[in-house]
Amino acid sequence: MLADAMVVSTVAVTDLDRAKRFFQEQLGLALLDETPFAIRFGAGKGTQRSGRRGQPNVGQTAAHFEVDDIEAVIRELTSRGVTLEEYETPKTTNFIAQIGPARGAWFKDPDGNVFGLRDGPIPGAT
Repeated sequence: MLADAMVVSTVAVTDLDRAKRFFQEQLGLALLDETPFAIRFGAGKGTQRSGRRGQPNVGQTAAHFEVDDIEAVIRELTSRGVTLEEYETPKTTNFIAQIGPARGAWFKDPDGNVFGLRDGPIPGAT
């Protein structure tokens, strides 16, 4: 029933205006829709992410971006003021962790929601 439905990740944010600036200006995502309670952005390949007014549930990765050149994306994000995270598990070196055949990196939005970058083969892709 849902195999052909688009999935949109949604995270809670405390300040919609601050989240809007972060996702537009620092991540470069296009604003698609805005209401008094939520914002929605377009990302690559037709994907979308939304933010709703509420209390963030921080600590776990809320969503990740599949990228082709993780180093270049990290350089671009840091040039826009985004702070990447370093972790012991999985162990990151220069913000990047090896996770099986893929590599990952993580950053937080202003509310502490964790977003990832993933560079590697996409499971199920042909």
